Amino acid sequence: MHFTSEQRLDDGVVEREFSLGEIPGILWTPASVSAPAPLILIGHPPLGLRRMYPRLAGRARYYAAEYGFAAATIELPGSGERPRWAAAEQARADLRRAMEAGGPVGGEIVDALVLPLVDRAVPEWQAALDALLSLPGIGGPVGYEGGVISVGVRLAVVEPRIVAAGLFAGSLVPAAVFEEARRVTIPLHVLLQWDDEGNDRQAALDLFDAFGSREKTLHANMGGHTGVPQFELDPGARFFARHLK
Repeated sequence: MHFTSEQRLDDGVVEREFSLGEIPGILWTPASVSAPAPLILIGHPPLGLRRMYPRLAGRARYYAAEYGFAAATIELPGSGERPRWAAAEQARADLRRAMEAGGPVGGEIVDALVLPLVDRAVPEWQAALDALLSLPGIGGPVGYEGGVISVGVRLAVVEPRIVAAGLFAGSLVPAAVFEEARRVTIPLHVLLQWDDEGNDRQAALDLFDAFGSREKTLHANMGGHTGVPQFELDPGARFFARHLK
């Protein structure tokens, strides 16, 4: 891990950009800690880290300043400043055409769009986690939040260092990921936008039902995909506080 910039923000949080090989990322840490800080990995959709920065930084700074957590994010494969990925571009184009046609999105399109991304992104998140936990001042436990829900499902299954996850419900989930969801046992805090124009509500509810976790909570709010209420930030932070401290 190579740090490329560092700045202390006006709330005292330290923000450092880094690279892990070809993967860009950002780390936020509290102004001061008396013990190694728990870590939250913050995922995001494949829209590019720079485009998503305001939302990511807002959550990360809140966690660091108010709860003493470290928080980090990395760029997804094929998005942002990373090299284009022809298969992913084709899958996105196929998805756009299917949605514009107004018909159902076939499982083969969902599989082609999501499964290769999960297969690439999860090992990168694990490599980032290795590097982050080797830094002074960061000691776990580890939570995962947001991003592509299928990535979160896979991480919850294969990465034992992640002890709790906050997920944003979406319906573009391959059948294979539904089966993986049954193997998820860590505590979950799931947000669902009831009127999300890009997701099928019933599919999101079915996925929530499939999770094998004994502790799982669903917070549903009216509004579209980008309309998650600001007040949902604090319940999510308190969920991580219960499980990471």
